Amino acid sequence: MKSLVALALAGAVAFTPAAFAADPPKAADSKANPQQERMKACNEKAKGKSGDDRSKFMSACLSGEEPAKMTHQEKMGYCNKQAAGKSGDDRKKFMSSCLSGDAPAANMTQQEKMGYCNKQATGKSGDDRKKFMSSCLSG
Repeated sequence: MKSLVALALAGAVAFTPAAFAADPPKAADSKANPQQERMKACNEKAKGKSGDDRSKFMSACLSGEEPAKMTHQEKMGYCNKQAAGKSGDDRKKFMSSCLSGDAPAANMTQQEKMGYCNKQATGKSGDDRKKFMSSCLSG
């Protein structure tokens, strides 16, 4: 009899926590909230940055501030990297176009525009990339 009571008591103790357990976790929403969307977009834009640069960029991006424009010196460095392998008139034309703004030169061939826009679209994906490429190639 004692063993039957002990067995019942052990069973009650073993199954009691299951009775008080929290509801099973609900499936996560397939849609992300606006903050999650912003975080995802900012992470995409921050690729290649690290340390203080990344934290400053992420802080500004998540608060909705636009990143600061490049200084002329930064832009010159960026354009020089992009112009690697070009020489003579091709390099001059490219540098002029690059330093003057973001849009490709109107006198570029479709193939040159495609290469230029692909370089500019680095880090973008999905619909963002499609929209950017469409506007870049038409401009």
